[in-house]
Amino acid sequence: MSGPGRYYNRVLEVWRAAAVDDGAGGQTTTLAQCGTVRAKVDQPSPTERLIAEQSGSRHSHDVFLLPTADVQRGDELRGTDALGVAQVFRVQSVVRPSRPVYAKAFVELTQSEGA
Repeated sequence: MSGPGRYYNRVLEVWRAAAVDDGAGGQTTTLAQCGTVRAKVDQPSPTERLIAEQSGSRHSHDVFLLPTADVQRGDELRGTDALGVAQVFRVQSVVRPSRPVYAKAFVELTQSEGA
């Protein structure tokens, strides 16, 4: 593979909140898979961690995406790491530079009980 996409070495599922009929005339909100994206997952720089901590953000990782990736604040990104361990990231925010080379999601890695 050539081009900028070669650096995106993971495929993550995108899960987004969706309203679903509850069968009794109302609706409930649930997460539903709405696609997959190619991604590169990195640790944030010390400066990014400090800024996040000072602002009360739970920013644990940076996820780099292709500029056209449909990822939004509140989404979950799900996949496995290089060791095959399942990971779930909650998207805190997404930034897209003025020059559309990539998108960067600031995320929090969530862990289940006992993990």
